[in-house]
Amino acid sequence: MKNDDVVLSSYLAQMVVLDVIGPYIYLGHLARFDEKYLVLTDADVHDMRDSTTSRDRYLLDANRIGISPNRRQVFVSREQIVSLSLLSDVVE
Repeated sequence: MKNDDVVLSSYLAQMVVLDVIGPYIYLGHLARFDEKYLVLTDADVHDMRDSTTSRDRYLLDANRIGISPNRRQVFVSREQIVSLSLLSDVVE
């Protein structure tokens, strides 16, 4: 198992935030991963262009009041991911 896979394994079944290239943000439970994708379940896929709220404010609100899932499952290309964090690690 590669080092990054060991780290990812510690995030399994937890609520995570995926920042990606482009205007989207993904929030959901990390269900599994492989060499190409991270799979989130009960996920909120949010296009920041559809909101006047900043990315930081959106995450703070999601951490405080929870998310509104709009996907049962979503595959996110690892090539597009800029960062991964636990939603609970979002701080003001």
